[in-house]
Amino acid sequence: MDDLSTATSQAFVLLLTGNAELWEIIAISFSVSFRAILFSAPLAILIAFFLASFQFPMRRFLIALFNTAMSIPAVVVGLTLYLLLSRAGPLGDLKLLFTQEAMILGQMLLCFPLLVALSYAALQSLDRRAWETAITLGAHPIRAFFSVLKEAHFGLMAAVIAGFGRIIAEVGSSMMIGGNILHHTRNIPTAIALETSKGSFAQGIALGIVLLIMALALNLFLSYIQGRGELSL
Repeated sequence: MDDLSTATSQAFVLLLTGNAELWEIIAISFSVSFRAILFSAPLAILIAFFLASFQFPMRRFLIALFNTAMSIPAVVVGLTLYLLLSRAGPLGDLKLLFTQEAMILGQMLLCFPLLVALSYAALQSLDRRAWETAITLGAHPIRAFFSVLKEAHFGLMAAVIAGFGRIIAEVGSSMMIGGNILHHTRNIPTAIALETSKGSFAQGIALGIVLLIMALALNLFLSYIQGRGELSL
């Protein structure tokens, strides 16, 4: 019990004194995950829009595929990318293994199905006639597209937040293709795993506190925008 109290006290000291190594790990983690969401969200929302607005062959299959892909474990994504990006793999010449770019790619693959599925649910809840009405009234398809997105913006924001929450705490993919390299690819989850395995709990607890605060903030913000969405109905 004393060891736990000591480690917790040390964790708060690390956070409050601005420990350079700790905050560098936090910065890398948020930088990688923000870029992964930024690159994934536009295409995911576009695909979700087409799935929700148009009828075409294989549509139901694609919806089922994205729903199924949401449950793929992070370690499976990491293993697949490791095999592709390793020196003996088909993409080995790109030399992306153990880089932040590889971590971003892994996180994009993890959050993309979730972004599509949740964005589809948000757009599917709208009246399908909104798109047809805008086109009938002479709106340019691009303008009509953004009008539909505006109607569903609360649900789309919730999808992006959920996608970010999915990847910021994943460890399997980042560990395998990032390599957990200090000052380069060590992020919050991989650092927690490393410090815990070494029996050094202070930094792990400090990083865990950061994740808990972030999870609370995301959920409070999500509840807020959902409440705004309900009030706007």
